[in-house]
Amino acid sequence: MLISPIEDNNFREGKMTKLKAHIVSRGRAEGDALVTSQPISFLGSIDMKTGIVIESGHELAGKSIKGKILVFPGGKGSTVGSYAIYQLKKNGAAPLAMINIKAEPIVAVGAIISDIPLVDCVEKNPVTAIRTGDKVLVDAIVGSVEIL
Repeated sequence: MLISPIEDNNFREGKMTKLKAHIVSRGRAEGDALVTSQPISFLGSIDMKTGIVIESGHELAGKSIKGKILVFPGGKGSTVGSYAIYQLKKNGAAPLAMINIKAEPIVAVGAIISDIPLVDCVEKNPVTAIRTGDKVLVDAIVGSVEIL
């Protein structure tokens, strides 16, 4: 479900700010968005101590997910990725919340055991509707994403 340039302009002009979303892991968080169109493997692609993306060639390489609203299509890789998300949380290097196009079990379980709000199936493609640096409120209690 991609956004046409006309729809995106209407969205950006403030005609729509709140998007419905499916709740995967309950909670609420507000912060700056960090957006990628590439899937993320939490095991081996992210430094567990700092939250910095270390995967060579990834469009977020060198950037930290710590304290961000992480927007990405979904996860990839090993089921140990769920524990990697938990380890990020324990180390204080996790994102505040996550938004996926479609969450898969590895990211879903990681978010749930780490108490990180996670939504997916947003009514507009979050990877194109949200830009890095946008202030975003993820409300995974009522099921919405709001660009502030």
